[in-house]
Amino acid sequence: MQVTRRQFFKVCAGGLGASSAAALGFPVNAQAEVRAFKLAKSSETRNTCPYCSVSCGLIMHSLGDRAKNAEPAIFHIEGDPDHPVNRGTLCPKGAGLVDFIHSPDRLRYPEYRAPGSSQWQRISWEEAFTKVARLMKDDRDKNFIAQNGSGATVNRWTTTSFLAASASSNETGWITHKVIRSTGMLGFDNQARV
Repeated sequence: MQVTRRQFFKVCAGGLGASSAAALGFPVNAQAEVRAFKLAKSSETRNTCPYCSVSCGLIMHSLGDRAKNAEPAIFHIEGDPDHPVNRGTLCPKGAGLVDFIHSPDRLRYPEYRAPGSSQWQRISWEEAFTKVARLMKDDRDKNFIAQNGSGATVNRWTTTSFLAASASSNETGWITHKVIRSTGMLGFDNQARV
């Protein structure tokens, strides 16, 4: 019997199909189902990525109805397509922010380690702000230079520096600059340059 190439492939395909159907079996009731979109009932919150000085925009999706006293829980984070910096894209660190948020090692409150101690102790936000303000005031009072060697007024504070946040608006950056410079502090920079 003479078999053409086309007939050979037809026989092989038919045999393969029949053997596969016999081995796998045919489903009796095939049910089609549409899966619900996971972000359908979520609340959107816009924020800024905390990792670097690029300040990419984020959209955080959370579940939890505040009217029913349910604690909102963030379950999905994506780039903000309307943000002028990243236009919806995120780096690998930004894309993994959900793991950062739910990490058991995430620091959620201020801690203080006394000089010479190896232990950190939890303190309140009020204590943290008071401690930072007191240390800055003591250092400024001790090291402030009102006049240089020739008697010219310089009003300098050179022993402390300040690093501003890059995610701030222009107005916030301007106010921060004015406040820090008014103390006489010379060491001032922005995280966006670092």
